[in-house]
Amino acid sequence: MEIRHCVTCNATLFGPNYIAFPCPNCGEIIYRCKKCRQLGNHYVCSCGFEGP
Repeated sequence: MEIRHCVTCNATLFGPNYIAFPCPNCGEIIYRCKKCRQLGNHYVCSCGFEGP
């Protein structure tokens, strides 16, 4: 089982407390915890794409 982390706060993700979606620029899967997503915290994909 692969351990996933929030791209914003680096929290370990498990259960239904995160979301995964493809980067609109490169398609890489981005993982964000529920808290960072609700707060609209900034994130950066490895390709350089930035999102709220």
